[in-house]
Amino acid sequence: MKIVCIGGGVAGLYFGLLMKQHNPSHDITVVERNRAYDTFGWGVVFSDATMENMRRWDIKTADEIQQAFNHWDDIELHIKGRTIRSGGHGFVGIGRKKLLNIMQARCEEVGVKLVFEQEVDSDADFPDADLIIASDGLNSKVRTKYQDTFKPDIALRPNRYIWLGTNKVYDAFNFLFEKTEHGWFQAHVYKFDEQTSTFIVECPEHVWLAHGLDKADQQQSIEFCEKLFASNLKGEKLMTNARHLRGSAWLNFQRVTCEQWSLHNGKSHVVLMGDAVHTAHFAIGSGTKLALEDAIELTAQFKTLGDTPEHIPEVLARYQAARSVDVLRLQNAAWNAMEWFEVCGERYCDQLAPEQFMYSMLTRSQRISHENLRMRDKVWLEGYERWFAQQAGVAANDSAPPPPMFTPLTVRDVTLKNRVMVSPMAQYSCDNGLVDDYHLVHLGSRAMGGAGMVMVEMTCVSPTGRITPGCPGLWDETQRDAWKRIVNFVHQRSDAKIAVQIGHAGAKGSTRLGWEGIDKPLVEGNWPLISASPLQYLPGVSDTARAMTRADMDEVRDQFVRSTKWAAEAGFDWLELHCAHGYLLSSFISPLTNQRTDEYGGSLANRLRYPLEVFAAVREVWPQNLPMSVRISAHDWVEGGITPLDAVEIARAFKAAGADLVDCSSGQVSKAEKPVYGRMFQTPFADRVRNEAGVQTIAVGAISEADHVNSIIAAGRADLCAVARPHLANPAWTLTEAAKIGYTNVTWPPQYRSGKSQMETLFQRERAQAAAAVPGGKG
Repeated sequence: MKIVCIGGGVAGLYFGLLMKQHNPSHDITVVERNRAYDTFGWGVVFSDATMENMRRWDIKTADEIQQAFNHWDDIELHIKGRTIRSGGHGFVGIGRKKLLNIMQARCEEVGVKLVFEQEVDSDADFPDADLIIASDGLNSKVRTKYQDTFKPDIALRPNRYIWLGTNKVYDAFNFLFEKTEHGWFQAHVYKFDEQTSTFIVECPEHVWLAHGLDKADQQQSIEFCEKLFASNLKGEKLMTNARHLRGSAWLNFQRVTCEQWSLHNGKSHVVLMGDAVHTAHFAIGSGTKLALEDAIELTAQFKTLGDTPEHIPEVLARYQAARSVDVLRLQNAAWNAMEWFEVCGERYCDQLAPEQFMYSMLTRSQRISHENLRMRDKVWLEGYERWFAQQAGVAANDSAPPPPMFTPLTVRDVTLKNRVMVSPMAQYSCDNGLVDDYHLVHLGSRAMGGAGMVMVEMTCVSPTGRITPGCPGLWDETQRDAWKRIVNFVHQRSDAKIAVQIGHAGAKGSTRLGWEGIDKPLVEGNWPLISASPLQYLPGVSDTARAMTRADMDEVRDQFVRSTKWAAEAGFDWLELHCAHGYLLSSFISPLTNQRTDEYGGSLANRLRYPLEVFAAVREVWPQNLPMSVRISAHDWVEGGITPLDAVEIARAFKAAGADLVDCSSGQVSKAEKPVYGRMFQTPFADRVRNEAGVQTIAVGAISEADHVNSIIAAGRADLCAVARPHLANPAWTLTEAAKIGYTNVTWPPQYRSGKSQMETLFQRERAQAAAAVPGGKG
C-alpha cells in the first residue's frame, strides 16, 4: 500500500514506523512542515502502562525512549506554605523534541520516507495514496475541509495557560499553587531531561484579565510567572521556545471530539489520528498516550484483517469502533481533571485543608479511587485516613485508622456512626398512607445492615399529596403511631438513626403504583392536583394540575407543619424536606414548571419564596437539636431549567434558612430531560454545592461500592452518601462492603455475629487470590 502521513508528530511517525515494520513492502511517507529534526514544545509525559504497551509493539524504539526518559513515581503539592508528597504514581517524562527525534531516526532506519519543510494544504495533494493519515494536529486542515463528514465538536475551555520551561530540575511531578490579590494560579511542573523541566502555568480567565496578562507580551508574561513562583524557582529563570508565536503565548485548551473518523475522498481513504481527531487535557498528560495508542490500534487492525487496499474500509471501521471507547473513557477522565483545575481556585484552594486538597487533586479524574491510592502509596493514604478520622472526632491511637466511609458525622445533637445513608426509595406498599409490617421488615433489616442512617421514602403530608395510593403519609395520628413502631424498632434493635422525608407530589400525584405504569394516571379514583402553575407532567397523558392560590399555599404549608410535629412525636432523628424531582415544592423552584407572574414566579429568588416559607415553618416546629436537610434537583437536564450554578444559589438560600445539609439529586422535573448517567454521576453537584455554597451535602446516584463512598467523603465532595438500589439487593450492604475492603472494626447485630468472621475470611481469601493473579496494580 501507498500510505501518506500528513504531520510528523507522534501519531504520524509512530504509525508509519509500526506499519513499515509490519510489512516492509508498504510505501510510507511522513510529510512535516517543519525542518528536519526541528520541533517545538517542552516535555511530554505518559504513564508506565503506556510505555509497556509500546514495548509490546516495538521494543527497540521503546528501549531508546527508556534510555532517554526520566521516570518518577512521586507527586508533590505546594500550597499555603505546605509541601505534601505521595508516591507510586509511575510517570515517564521525555522532551518532545527528543521523543520525535528518536521516532524520526527509527523511521529512517526501517525505510519510512520523511519529507520536511512541506506545507500540506489538502489531502488532494496525494491522489495516488491508498491511505492518508491526517495527523495534522489540533488545527487540522483535513478535518476542517471535511467537517460536514467528520462532524467535529470543539469546546474552547475558559482557563488560560502558558507552556514554559526551566533549568531547575524537579524529582517529582510538582503542582504549585499561588494566590494573588485577584485569585489563584497553578503550575504543572515535571522534569523531562537532565537539565530541563516543563513549567505550565494556568489560571482562570478572569484572573488572567485582572492581572492585565491579555496585554502582556511573552517576555512580560515570563517575568510575571517568575515573580509569582519565585519562592519555588529559587532564582532559576523560565524560558519559552514559542518565540515564533506573535503576541501573547497564553492559550485556551480546545477539547476535540469527532463523530466520524474516516472517509473516502474519491481517490484515497483518509483517517484522522492524534490531536486531529481527539484531544485530552494536559492535566492528566494523555495527549501523547492517545496518539501512540491510535497508531498501535490502527496497525493492529491491519495486522488482524489484512493490509491491502481492499481491507482498508473494514480496518478503518473497526479502528474507530475499537478506539472510540477507550478514547472516550480517557477523554472523560481528562475532562474531569481539567474541570477540577478550572474551578479549584473558586472551590477548593481556600476551602480545603492542604491534606484534603492533596487527596482531591490526586483523585480529580475519578480514575484513581481510594483503594487504588492504597495500592500506589499505602503509607501516605493511611496517614491521610488518620488525619481525616481525627477531623471527624476519632481519637488518635496506634490501631489502623477507619476508612473515611466509617468515620462518624455529627450534625446538631445527632451523631451518625458512619457516612452511609439508605436512600429514600418508594415502595408503594401502604394502604391509605399507613405503614405496616412490610415497612417494619424493609426498614428494620436495612437499619440492622450497618448503615449510619435509614431515610424512609417520601412521606406525604395529605391524601391528595401522595404520588400513588401506595405511598405513606403523616396526616393523622394513626399513621404517626405506625411510624413510631418502626422508629422504636430501629432504635432498640440497631445503632442506626432513622430519618423521615416529607413531601407533596404536586402535579406528579394520583398515579399508578411503580410496577403498574410509573407516572401514568390512575384508571379510577383520581384526586385533584395542584402545582406552582397549570401543568401536565406527561404531556397529553397526565391529569392537569391547577395553579395554587394563596389559600392553597397556606393550607399546604400547615399540612407540612402538622406532619413535622407528628414526625417528632414518632421519634424520628432527622427530617428532610423534599424540594426535588418535580414534586410540589420543586415545581416552584424550576422555571420549567413555574410560569407564575406574581411574587412566586420569575426570578430564582421569587421562585424560592414559597419553598423557603414552608421550610421556615417546618424548621420552627422541628426540634432545634435535630438536623434538617433538604433534597433538591441540582440539574433539570433540560435547556432553560435549573443548572448546577442555580443549585449553588438554591443551597445558599436553604442554608440561610437553617438547613444543615443539602441532598443533591437531579432531574425528574421534565420528561424532556437528557441526563448523562454514569457511576457517581450526581456527585459533582454535591461537590459544587458543598464547596461553593459552604453547606454540608449528601451525594446520591450510582454510588455502589465502598470505594465510591470512601473517595467521595475523603475528597470533601460530600459529607454523606445516599445508597439506594444496592440496598434493595442487599440490606446488609454496608457490612458487606466493610468486609470486602478488609475493615473489620464494625459492629454487627449480636444475632448475626457468627456470620461476620466467615464473610470477612471469604473476602480476605478473594483479595489474596486477586493480588496473586495481578502482580501490577497502578494501571
